[in-house]
Amino acid sequence: MKLSFIYLDFPFWRAEVGKIALHIGGVEFENKIISREEFQRVKANGQLDDGTIIPFHQFPCLLVDEIPIAQTAGIARFCGKLSGIYPENDALLAARIDQFLDFATDITVLVFNSGVDDDEVIRREKREELFRGELARKLQILEKNINDNSNWVIGSDLGLADIAIWRLMGWLSSGMVDGIPTTFLKGYKRIAQVCSAVDAHPKIQEWVTQTYPIDYVRGNYH
Repeated sequence: MKLSFIYLDFPFWRAEVGKIALHIGGVEFENKIISREEFQRVKANGQLDDGTIIPFHQFPCLLVDEIPIAQTAGIARFCGKLSGIYPENDALLAARIDQFLDFATDITVLVFNSGVDDDEVIRREKREELFRGELARKLQILEKNINDNSNWVIGSDLGLADIAIWRLMGWLSSGMVDGIPTTFLKGYKRIAQVCSAVDAHPKIQEWVTQTYPIDYVRGNYH
């Protein structure tokens, strides 16, 4: 089976959750990086410059023997099954994992849509308001649904939900998102605990060392 992961040169959770799952399982894949200019062309015409079809005109995209698969959660589940960190025969456990992937998407869409068409000053103001309001509510809900007696969101080891939360919070606390304080995780003990555990995992450290830019800010989990 030939796998090619297509995304920008940016370690965002939407792509990282699938890539890291494959890395954990020792599943080989091509990490295909596209430019932002090509990304914009795909949004318009639904295919790469080489003619590869990208479903729904969206990234990330995973090619499986040249068959394209889109949507973050669908890709993550597929990669998780290949690597053995997503259940194939436990429908309830799978659904419990899925809900966190979908909630991470909810938070991402909420932040992206805030001030997306505004200038920098107005966008910052809107995101500051978002952080004090609806985003804080979402984070409190997430905090409440994480087990206080474990380093992991679900189960006793690193899984898809943990990877998704780790990278999403890494992005939000990195200083790259206007209007969101880099220290906000100090108010969310359980979320920060999960992020710290993921960050310290040997397979995560291995992946970060191999693929992340030297100057990339992974997040503020303490």
